[in-house]
Amino acid sequence: MTAIQATMRLSQTLFGATFHNPVLLAAGTCGFGEELRDALDLPSLGGIVTKSVTLEPRAGNPAPRVVEAGNAMLNSVGLANPGLERVCSEKLPWMREHLSGIQVFVSVAGHNPEEYWRIVEGLESVGGFLGYELNLSCPNDTRLGGLPFALDPDALRGVVEGARRLTDRPLLVKLAPNVPDIGPVAEAAEEAGADGLTLVNTLPGLIIDIESRSATLGGGPGGLSGPALRAVGVHAVHRARACTAIPLLGVGGITAAGDAIQYLLAGASLVQVGTATFADPRAAQRMGRGIARYGQKMGIEDIQDLVGTYRGVEDHPVSVSGGDRPVSVSGEPS
Repeated sequence: MTAIQATMRLSQTLFGATFHNPVLLAAGTCGFGEELRDALDLPSLGGIVTKSVTLEPRAGNPAPRVVEAGNAMLNSVGLANPGLERVCSEKLPWMREHLSGIQVFVSVAGHNPEEYWRIVEGLESVGGFLGYELNLSCPNDTRLGGLPFALDPDALRGVVEGARRLTDRPLLVKLAPNVPDIGPVAEAAEEAGADGLTLVNTLPGLIIDIESRSATLGGGPGGLSGPALRAVGVHAVHRARACTAIPLLGVGGITAAGDAIQYLLAGASLVQVGTATFADPRAAQRMGRGIARYGQKMGIEDIQDLVGTYRGVEDHPVSVSGGDRPVSVSGEPS
C-alpha cells in the first residue's frame, strides 16, 4: 500500500506575524479589499497589499488606462486613490473589522520624501494593519529629471531611513526591474532599514496606435505586467537573494501555482498576484491550493524547505531572517 503524503505546511512567521499561506494580492489590483469581498474568499489568502495611498486624492490618468500588450498588460492608472484623510477615516476601519484574519500591508506613494513620511505618520495614528509597502517607482520631484526613487540608491536610502524613524511596523520596499543590477539597490534598501523587499514593480512600456500615431493609453506610457514580466521578476528575486538576508516577496506574471513556485524556488518567502486577478478574481485563491499539491507531490513537509532551493552555477547560501528565527535558504534553521 502506498503511504499517503502529508500536505505541505504553508504557514510561515515573517515580520513577527503569521501568514497562513504565501499568496497575497498585489498593490493596485485589489483596492482596499472591500472591492473584492464578494468575488473571492479573502480569509483564504495570506494577505493583501492595498492600493497605493497618496497625500491628496488622485483621480488618476485619462482613459483608456489598461490595454493588452501581447502576453502582457500595459496600464497607466495614475495611482488613483481617495487620499490619506479618507483612507484613515474610511478604509482602515473597514479593513480592521473585516480583514483581521489576514495580513495587510498599506502601499505608500509620494512625489518627494516628505510626502512618504507624512503619509506614514498619518497612517500610524490610526493603525489596524501589519506594515507598509513603499512604492518607490514614483518620480522624485526634488531632483532634476525626476528619476524614480527605486532607480536612485541615494534617494531610496533617504526615503526608507525617514520612514524607519517614524514606525516600528514592518517596512517593505518595492523595487523597479529596469536597473542594470538590482543587487546593489536591494542592499541599499536593507541598509536603510527595510524589513523586506517586493520584487518587482512594472516595467515601463509604450504602445503606439499606427493609425492615429498616438499612444493607446490615455496617459501615454504605462507599466508592463503579466506573464511577459515573470522571468524578469524571478531573476530579480534570485539576484536579491544573493545580496540580502531579509525576506523577499515575488511579484510579476504569476498566473498559476507553477509561476508562484518559481519565485519561491528563487528565494521569495511570499508572492503577490496582480494582473491575473483582473482576469479571474479567484486566481490567487487557487494558487495556494496548487502550491500545497506541489509540495505533497514532491514530498516537501514545510514551505520553508522549498524557499530559495534553486541553485545557479555561481550561487552561495544566504541566511534569511524570517521574523522570529533566522532561516537559511534551504529551510534549515541557521
